[in-house]
Amino acid sequence: MKLHELAPAEGSRHKRKRVGRGPGSGMGKTSTKGHKGLKARSGGGVRPGFEGGQMPLHRRLPKRGFKNIHRDVVAIVNVADLDRFESGMIIDELALRSIGLIKGSIDKVKILGNGEVTKAFSLKNCLVSNTARQKIETAGGNIEQ
Repeated sequence: MKLHELAPAEGSRHKRKRVGRGPGSGMGKTSTKGHKGLKARSGGGVRPGFEGGQMPLHRRLPKRGFKNIHRDVVAIVNVADLDRFESGMIIDELALRSIGLIKGSIDKVKILGNGEVTKAFSLKNCLVSNTARQKIETAGGNIEQ
Protein backbone atom coordinates (compact mmCIF):
# COMPACT_ATOMS: atom_id res chain seq x y z
CA MET A 1 0.00 0.00 0.00
CA LYS A 2 1.22 3.47 -0.92
CA LEU A 3 0.26 6.90 0.45
CA HIS A 4 -1.73 7.84 -2.67
CA GLU A 5 -3.78 4.64 -2.32
CA LEU A 6 -5.07 5.52 1.18
CA ALA A 7 -8.80 6.33 1.31
CA PRO A 8 -11.42 6.47 4.07
CA ALA A 9 -13.74 3.49 4.51
CA GLU A 10 -16.78 3.42 2.22
CA GLY A 11 -19.67 5.38 3.77
CA SER A 12 -17.62 6.84 6.64
CA ARG A 13 -17.47 10.38 5.18
CA HIS A 14 -20.60 12.51 4.68
CA LYS A 15 -21.13 15.88 3.04
CA ARG A 16 -22.10 18.67 5.41
CA LYS A 17 -25.81 19.57 5.39
CA ARG A 18 -26.14 23.15 4.04
CA VAL A 19 -29.55 24.37 5.11
CA GLY A 20 -31.21 27.54 3.87
CA ARG A 21 -29.53 27.52 0.46
CA GLY A 22 -32.59 27.37 -1.77
CA PRO A 23 -34.72 24.65 -3.33
CA GLY A 24 -31.85 23.26 -5.44
CA SER A 25 -30.07 22.08 -2.29
CA GLY A 26 -32.87 19.65 -1.49
CA MET A 27 -33.31 21.46 1.84
CA GLY A 28 -35.03 24.65 0.71
CA LYS A 29 -38.21 26.37 1.91
CA THR A 30 -38.46 25.39 5.59
CA SER A 31 -34.75 24.43 5.83
CA THR A 32 -35.39 21.06 7.57
CA LYS A 33 -37.40 22.76 10.34
CA GLY A 34 -40.85 21.51 9.30
CA HIS A 35 -43.98 23.68 9.44
CA LYS A 36 -44.55 26.13 12.31
CA GLY A 37 -44.11 25.28 15.97
CA LEU A 38 -41.60 26.31 18.63
CA LYS A 39 -38.54 24.74 17.00
CA ALA A 40 -39.34 26.26 13.60
CA ARG A 41 -39.16 29.84 14.89
CA SER A 42 -36.15 32.11 14.87
CA GLY A 43 -34.45 31.79 18.24
CA GLY A 44 -36.92 29.05 19.14
CA GLY A 45 -36.19 25.90 21.08
CA VAL A 46 -36.50 24.72 24.64
CA ARG A 47 -34.15 25.72 27.43
CA PRO A 48 -31.38 23.33 28.54
CA GLY A 49 -32.75 20.64 30.85
CA PHE A 50 -36.37 20.99 29.64
CA GLU A 51 -38.05 17.57 29.35
CA GLY A 52 -41.36 18.46 27.73
CA GLY A 53 -43.05 19.46 30.97
CA GLN A 54 -41.94 16.33 32.85
CA MET A 55 -40.13 17.14 36.10
CA PRO A 56 -36.52 17.58 34.92
CA LEU A 57 -33.74 15.35 36.20
CA HIS A 58 -31.98 18.11 38.11
CA ARG A 59 -35.17 18.65 40.13
CA ARG A 60 -36.01 14.97 40.57
CA LEU A 61 -32.68 14.10 42.18
CA PRO A 62 -32.19 14.80 45.90
CA LYS A 63 -29.91 17.64 46.90
CA ARG A 64 -27.25 16.64 49.41
CA GLY A 65 -24.40 18.29 51.24
CA PHE A 66 -22.88 21.72 51.10
CA LYS A 67 -20.21 23.15 48.80
CA ASN A 68 -18.24 25.91 50.47
CA ILE A 69 -17.40 28.45 47.76
CA HIS A 70 -15.06 30.31 50.12
CA ARG A 71 -12.83 27.33 50.93
CA ASP A 72 -9.07 27.50 50.44
CA VAL A 73 -7.67 25.14 47.81
CA VAL A 74 -4.59 23.54 49.38
CA ALA A 75 -1.94 21.78 47.28
CA ILE A 76 -0.33 18.87 49.10
CA VAL A 77 3.35 17.98 48.72
CA ASN A 78 5.18 15.25 50.66
CA VAL A 79 8.68 15.77 52.09
CA ALA A 80 9.95 12.88 49.93
CA ASP A 81 9.18 15.02 46.84
CA LEU A 82 11.36 17.85 48.14
CA ASP A 83 14.53 15.75 47.65
CA ARG A 84 14.48 16.85 43.99
CA PHE A 85 15.75 20.26 45.10
CA GLU A 86 19.41 21.00 45.78
CA SER A 87 20.67 21.43 49.33
CA GLY A 88 20.47 24.97 50.74
CA MET A 89 17.77 26.07 48.29
CA ILE A 90 14.81 28.26 49.26
CA ILE A 91 11.59 26.39 48.41
CA ASP A 92 8.36 28.34 47.88
CA GLU A 93 5.25 27.98 45.72
CA LEU A 94 7.04 29.28 42.62
CA ALA A 95 9.88 26.75 42.99
CA LEU A 96 7.39 23.90 43.47
CA ARG A 97 5.49 25.03 40.36
CA SER A 98 8.64 25.24 38.23
CA ILE A 99 9.57 21.64 39.03
CA GLY A 100 5.98 20.45 38.37
CA LEU A 101 4.90 19.45 41.89
CA ILE A 102 2.04 21.98 41.86
CA LYS A 103 -0.37 22.65 39.01
CA GLY A 104 -3.52 24.72 38.62
CA SER A 105 -5.09 27.41 40.77
CA ILE A 106 -4.36 27.06 44.49
CA ASP A 107 -4.49 29.24 47.60
CA LYS A 108 -1.98 27.50 49.89
CA VAL A 109 0.71 24.82 49.89
CA LYS A 110 0.99 22.23 52.65
CA ILE A 111 3.99 19.99 53.21
CA LEU A 112 3.16 16.60 54.72
CA GLY A 113 5.61 14.24 56.44
CA ASN A 114 5.41 11.21 54.12
CA GLY A 115 8.93 10.02 53.23
CA GLU A 116 12.42 11.01 54.31
CA VAL A 117 14.48 14.20 53.94
CA THR A 118 18.21 13.94 53.23
CA LYS A 119 18.99 17.55 52.28
CA ALA A 120 18.81 20.81 54.22
CA PHE A 121 16.70 23.53 52.65
CA SER A 122 14.59 26.51 53.58
CA LEU A 123 10.77 26.48 53.22
CA LYS A 124 8.99 29.78 52.66
CA ASN A 125 5.24 30.59 52.88
CA CYS A 126 4.13 26.97 53.24
CA LEU A 127 1.91 25.24 55.76
CA VAL A 128 3.83 22.38 57.37
CA SER A 129 2.57 19.37 59.33
CA ASN A 130 4.24 18.49 62.65
CA THR A 131 5.95 15.35 61.28
CA ALA A 132 7.21 17.25 58.21
CA ARG A 133 8.50 20.08 60.43
CA GLN A 134 10.35 17.56 62.60
CA LYS A 135 11.96 15.80 59.61
CA ILE A 136 13.02 19.04 57.90
CA GLU A 137 14.55 20.49 61.06
CA THR A 138 16.47 17.29 61.93
CA ALA A 139 17.92 17.31 58.38
CA GLY A 140 19.23 20.83 59.07
CA GLY A 141 16.59 22.85 57.22
CA ASN A 142 14.40 25.67 58.47
CA ILE A 143 10.86 26.94 57.94
CA GLU A 144 10.03 30.62 57.40
CA GLN A 145 6.52 32.08 57.36
